[in-house]
Amino acid sequence: MSLITILVEDSQTIRDNLVPALEELADAHVVALADTAQEAIEALERHASWQLVIVDLFLREGSGLTILRACRDRPEGKYVVVLTNYPTPEMRQRCLALGADAVFDKSTELDAFFEHCLRCQNG
Repeated sequence: MSLITILVEDSQTIRDNLVPALEELADAHVVALADTAQEAIEALERHASWQLVIVDLFLREGSGLTILRACRDRPEGKYVVVLTNYPTPEMRQRCLALGADAVFDKSTELDAFFEHCLRCQNG
């Protein structure tokens, strides 16, 4: 069964490329797209059966950090992964402290990102 996924990303180009790649490489089914923090939080509520949330840090409105805070007390079996162009050591640490399971650089760590998504699928 495919991983029920919410993608929080404000770049249409990245969304257009990432959704099919997630379906093919990570057996993920993207049930919602959001490009603001508020839309993402609403999607989390609307799709309570989500298993994976992929979060960009810089959004059209708001911050991915807000979404990490909203997911902080999630039950076991729900994963939150940050996929960003701004993976400084300080930002990685901050994301992990807010409850992210992993942080990946969009430009250099896509293979590791997809591998991590597959591991989420297998629990």
